[in-house]
This record gives sequence, C-alpha cells and structure tokens, in this order.
Amino acid sequence: MYTPLVEIEDLKVYYPNGKNNPVRAVDGVSLDIYPGETLGLVGESGCGKSTLARAILRLCESTAGEVLFDGENIFNLSPQEMKDMRREMQIVFQDPYASLNPRRTVGQIIGLPMALQGVPRKEIRERVQTLLPKVGLQETHIDRYPHQFSGGQRQRIGIARALAAGPRFIVADEPVSSLDVSIRAQIINLLQELQQEMGLTYLFITHDLSVVNYVSDRIAVMCLGKIVELASTTAIFASPRHPYTQALLSAIPRLDGRHRRRIILRGSVPSPMDPPPGCRFRTRCFHRAKDDACLEEPPLMAIGDGHYVACHYAVPSRQWISA
Repeated sequence: MYTPLVEIEDLKVYYPNGKNNPVRAVDGVSLDIYPGETLGLVGESGCGKSTLARAILRLCESTAGEVLFDGENIFNLSPQEMKDMRREMQIVFQDPYASLNPRRTVGQIIGLPMALQGVPRKEIRERVQTLLPKVGLQETHIDRYPHQFSGGQRQRIGIARALAAGPRFIVADEPVSSLDVSIRAQIINLLQELQQEMGLTYLFITHDLSVVNYVSDRIAVMCLGKIVELASTTAIFASPRHPYTQALLSAIPRLDGRHRRRIILRGSVPSPMDPPPGCRFRTRCFHRAKDDACLEEPPLMAIGDGHYVACHYAVPSRQWISA
C-alpha cells in the first residue's frame, strides 16, 4: 500500500458569526491523498469544498485537526518553514480573470513564486520561458499583460504560476467552471498531461460530475462540511451507496440509452450555522430519514474494497437505477 502524500485528520474550520453557533464550514474531515493520483472532491455550492482546500494549504486558519504533507504536520511549521513548504503545495484558482494581477506581466505573474523563494531574476525569466510552451503558450507572451489573453489562456497562465516553484501537490479549485465549454476539455487534458510528465498529485474540486468522472482516480463526496462517501471513481458511478451521492448522480444524462430515475431532493439546504443533529443529510433524505438511528451521526465506515460511506442505511444501487 502506498504511503499518502497528504493526510488530513479530523480537520475543522469554524467561522464566528457573532452568535453562539459558529459557521461550521468544514466539520471533521479526514482524507488521504496518494502520490500521483487525482482525488476528486464534489458537492453542492456552499458545502465547504473550497474552504477545505484552502485549509489544506494553510491559506486560511483551521479550528482543529492536522494536515500532514509527506509525514510532516504543516500546522506546526514556522512562517519560514511554511514558506519553504509552499514549493511543494500550490493552487490553481477558479477564476482566471480575478486571480491574475492586471498590472503585472505574464513573466512577473508566473515568476512570483520563484522570486519569493529567492531565485535570481535572470534565472526566473529563463524558467518562465521554459514553462510557457509546457502550458500551451508562447515564449513571446512573457511581456504581455493578462487583458491581452482569453479566459482559457489566462487559466494556462495560472497553471504555469502553480508549476513555477516545482510542486508535487496541486489543488485545482474548479479550474474549468468559468471557461467556455469548448475550452474546458483543453485545460483538463493539459492538467492530465502535466500530471503524467511531472508526477503531480491533484485534489480536483468541481461541481461537474462529468468532469470528475473523467479526471479522477477516486472521488470524495462532501455534504455540509463532512465527507459522506469516498470510493474509486468506478465504484462511485457504478454503485453509489449514500443517498446524497445517488441524488447528485441521478441528474447526469446517460449515454447508453438507459434511464436513471431522477431524484429530486425536497426541502432547503440546512445552514452550516445550525446543521441538523445526527446525519447532516437526514432532513432531505428520501430513504428512512425519520428513523431514530438517523439522529445519531453516522461515521465514515468501510463497506469493502476502499469504499467508505457515512450512512446508517447505505442504499444498494438497485434501488435508484432502472434498466
């Protein structure tokens, strides 16, 4: 068994709101991410995906828990040690328009991570010129500004910036959601090519299940700050066991002519300031939601072959799909 590159243990991120109940954006997440894999993280908007990603990279303060990178707890690192660690851990942001400084050239944007690490200016320019063709841009683009590029090209600049320090682990936070459909496949293929060439490990965050099916080795499903299902991509799509996962997947059209029963979730999404006691999903669950057992929070339990589910009644797939 491989040793995880990233280990997340009972990670919590709470935000005070001036009342007794904090916003529980991330509420006890444990995950392992292995070298060279792509772990997809999916869930509704507001479920805590991006907050979890930023907490893993220590871009926001965590309330409790641990994040180990290559066996080292990054929460114990001094500011200088964390600066060194950032060579290993980088992020590609969702919005290629807002994430690039319009007053800096492409060379300055991509070179900034190297400048922060003390790389000489001449060497930075040489490295940037080497990186640009790797992400599908030209060396002559180095002195241009972001407004001179399309959205897809800007995201390529963002990817080059993430690669500049030579990381092993990259968080891709919905990197194609703001791009035209015709451009999304190009960026996804680029990320996969770079992963194979450079041995990268990805945490790929998205709300598009078709995308996560294409890029991910394993998928973690997040609901109201918690992971409710974790399995290989094949297992998630062939036999999802949590009702929430089944509801998400039921919205995807099938290409084989078969029909999947559409699951419509009733009720509003609970607030992370006041989540329901017990199972976080029980107020919208379509399966035995009123049982007393659901008033107890279900742990993320192994049900075999690397498949984990946080549900007292893991629903067999035959109950949600028709031939």
